[in-house]
Amino acid sequence: MKKIGSIILAIIIYSSIVFYFGWSVSTWLEAFFTINSWLFLVIWFLFAFAIIIARLDHRLRTFSIIGSYWLIVMQYGILLFPVATIFAWVFPGQLKLIGGIVLLFFVLIMLLGTYNAFSPVVRELKITMPKKDASVDSLKVVVASDFHLGLLSNKAHLMRFVKKSNEQNPDLVLLVGDLVDDDPIWFVKKGMSEVMKQLRSTYGNYGVLGNHEYYGKKIPLLIEEMEASSVQMLLDETILVADTFYLTGREDLTNRNRKELSELAPKEKNLPWFVMDHTPSNLLIPEKERVDFHVSGHTHRGQMWPNHLFTQRIFELDYGYREKGSMHAIVSSGFGFWGPPIRLGSRSELWSIEIKLEDVEV
Repeated sequence: MKKIGSIILAIIIYSSIVFYFGWSVSTWLEAFFTINSWLFLVIWFLFAFAIIIARLDHRLRTFSIIGSYWLIVMQYGILLFPVATIFAWVFPGQLKLIGGIVLLFFVLIMLLGTYNAFSPVVRELKITMPKKDASVDSLKVVVASDFHLGLLSNKAHLMRFVKKSNEQNPDLVLLVGDLVDDDPIWFVKKGMSEVMKQLRSTYGNYGVLGNHEYYGKKIPLLIEEMEASSVQMLLDETILVADTFYLTGREDLTNRNRKELSELAPKEKNLPWFVMDHTPSNLLIPEKERVDFHVSGHTHRGQMWPNHLFTQRIFELDYGYREKGSMHAIVSSGFGFWGPPIRLGSRSELWSIEIKLEDVEV
């Protein structure tokens, strides 16, 4: 009963915000021409609940796209509409101008955010770690996460990744979870496997699951598609790659039955140990287990300003690179995006890490 009550309360609060936003927009529009209030209300609420309507059937994909863009209205409407309302009360004769300024802000948000989302960059990093018994002196590793491949983070965006990754001539490609946007249906229908197959590396391409793969509840299909795309999925397992390094792929934190990292540790730590874990929930554990290289995603660096203020408080490392003891940790903001196809305060990216292995005492 408590859960139902919470859901009802959330719906009431959300609907109230939607109604306030709609009232604000309709009031501004009526300063220019007469509108049908009931028709506007119906269309406005269809927009507001589009993301829920889209869940009813895959054929309602138009609602999924509308719902994704609607989240931009919710994110920045919370900030802009109350300010605009106050100014409209203080300067009632300037309603057209005030509404126009709010619209301009949304246009600028869309333009800049779309650019940041669809023009990914390569973050370059050089690090040094003990060679141990590795037979090579260096490794070039490409790390990317949070593609959320689907309707908006689409085949063309995946092609951008494959092109940029191949330009790095990597020895290893690590895809750190949230590869698809919940359901892999659009990965299948849009033939994205043919693009992913073009990903090149010396020692292979490896991936792990993220929380959104669990939300989609089609993990077997996702794994089948990735394996057909020349991406080996590691689910709570550790492998030895080319007698050069150990690579562990952890199940996502969403899976409460996932193994402890200690259970996945190589029996002999005579080679560098790399770990992929989608969510950077606790870096103390891999540091304690003497992991050499730890990569994550999940946070999106908040994706849209000022959400990074929350991710910074939730995670010890919510973005970037940090040397923690003898461990090198990286958290990527992701190559794709969740929901709105925009980024503000973050940028779509992949990491290109040049690892130099040196003979030192450990």
